[in-house]
Amino acid sequence: MRKTIFILSAITAVTIIAAACNSKAGNKKTAEEKQDKAALLKRGEYLVTIGGCDDCHSPKKMGAHGPEIDMERRLSGFPATRPLPQFDSNVLKKGIMQFNDDLTSSAGPWGISFAANLTSDASGAGSWPLENFKFALRHGKLKGLAASRDILPPMPWFNFAKMTDDDLEALHTFLQNTKPIENVVPGPKQFSDLK
Repeated sequence: MRKTIFILSAITAVTIIAAACNSKAGNKKTAEEKQDKAALLKRGEYLVTIGGCDDCHSPKKMGAHGPEIDMERRLSGFPATRPLPQFDSNVLKKGIMQFNDDLTSSAGPWGISFAANLTSDASGAGSWPLENFKFALRHGKLKGLAASRDILPPMPWFNFAKMTDDDLEALHTFLQNTKPIENVVPGPKQFSDLK
């Protein structure tokens, strides 16, 4: 009987110790995952900043020093509620590319393009799976789908194509964690569509 109690006590003690060790290992893993994600977010934010993503993908409002990012709509692309800009096709014939007042749409030989929504909303690129995001920036295909249309100028996807997998993952992680802003950006247009 004593032997049985001793064995049961020993098994209970080993089980408690093992559970405590696993719990500490689990907590350590969770802390490392949080630290890794924090590092990815920080790197992604840095890449968005130096890559100039806000220049075209963020609506602006006029401030004391000229156009400033509208932080309430940051990275949401050309506002779908805004009237389509009026570009002068005669200026284009002179070889001059044009932008609207906050740089979220542009016109050139390809027609008129509108900056995409990059936020984490379902209408934004931040909601795409990582592999689609990588494919879009590596191959210049809308939504990262091989059969989709090309990404139009002025988006310099061919520069982003040179980013490492780690950088693309960081960029994607940051965009997935932006404030979701529902904004279905209009598709590209020809000058004749705007008359």
